[in-house]
Amino acid sequence: MNLSYFIARRISREQRRGFSSAIHKIAVFSIGIGLAALIVSFLILKGFQETVQNKIYGFSGHLLVTRFTTNNSPEGAPMDYNIPLFTKPDEFPYVRHVQEFAVKAGLIKTKEEVLGVLLKGVGKRFDQKLFQENMVEGSFIHLPDSGYANEIVISKIIANKLNAGVGDDLIVHFFQDPPRFRRLKVTGIYETNLSEYFDAHHIIGDIRLIQRLNNWADSICGGLEVFASNAQLIDPAGYAIAERLDYDLNIERVRDRFIQVFEWLDLVSRQVNILLVIILTVVCVNMISIILILVMERTQMIGLLKAVGASDRFIRSVFVYGGISLLLKGLMLGNLVGLGLCYIQDRFRIITLNAADYYMSEVPISWHWEIVLALNAITFVVVATVLLLPTMIISRINPIKAIRFD
Repeated sequence: MNLSYFIARRISREQRRGFSSAIHKIAVFSIGIGLAALIVSFLILKGFQETVQNKIYGFSGHLLVTRFTTNNSPEGAPMDYNIPLFTKPDEFPYVRHVQEFAVKAGLIKTKEEVLGVLLKGVGKRFDQKLFQENMVEGSFIHLPDSGYANEIVISKIIANKLNAGVGDDLIVHFFQDPPRFRRLKVTGIYETNLSEYFDAHHIIGDIRLIQRLNNWADSICGGLEVFASNAQLIDPAGYAIAERLDYDLNIERVRDRFIQVFEWLDLVSRQVNILLVIILTVVCVNMISIILILVMERTQMIGLLKAVGASDRFIRSVFVYGGISLLLKGLMLGNLVGLGLCYIQDRFRIITLNAADYYMSEVPISWHWEIVLALNAITFVVVATVLLLPTMIISRINPIKAIRFD
């Protein structure tokens, strides 16, 4: 057995009572609480980011392909979607799914309320499974093989304003010349909590209804929503698509369209990184203080070891082993507390949020074990490296004075 490790273990056993025991417990506790705070913070951060991103991407895709236009109308310019990107999406790398859409402005009028809305028309390619996470009541519209569906899905905000529910009929007036209206049945209610972007004004219906109102051919739409294989491949997918698009078509990242939300998420990420630095600094300072106290408490032992020929490096390794032992115990405590708190929140949803401010009704947890392992590794490496600093005082200890030290 390594002699310095053996001595460190013997010292640890002898210090289970009294002042040294309290010092050990403080060290383990500070490391454990620090790591637990980091684990909880990072898993909540990833939960925030993924929840908000999934809501936006589920409603709009990762990339939007539209026709160049000089007007600022939300309806955009019509385009023919019989292009290779739509007909042969498998030929484009990093692209998972492509679906058509169109937007038309309208006005819902009831006996009590008048509300301006945007009807988003979707086709049979629409990823209903992905959007299903936003459904809170009823079901999605049924898209028939022929004709078009006289059905819509409205947001919870719009339903509350109009005092409408599943099964009700709403008359939607469309802005065009001549004006037209349609009686549409509400089949479901959705909620993304992104009210200023979607919920406050978007309703979802059949794209063929918009084609009929605009006198478009069946192959005409307002744009294409493109889903990349995963969020990390959005840019490569965009480059691959842009190389094969016609000159009159434009490709845009959804992130750029909703830049304010994504900048807010990046700001939260930076704050959590700052928290990481602060917690590691506090833990390192605590460990330096604790090792210095242990060195001072064992001054006579250091003098005896030097007197019998032990090198400074050997004596320093004794205290480093002791510090690493405390560090490992602290990491175990931190993982137990941090992962335990995350499990409780993920399982029972104890902590709730104001959905109007945070775009979600409860604190989300996203399980990323690579992040947990990285936090453990960073904490271990940083603190273990810092342990070498306080042991440098050992080289200045005079063995004769140390033996006489009391």
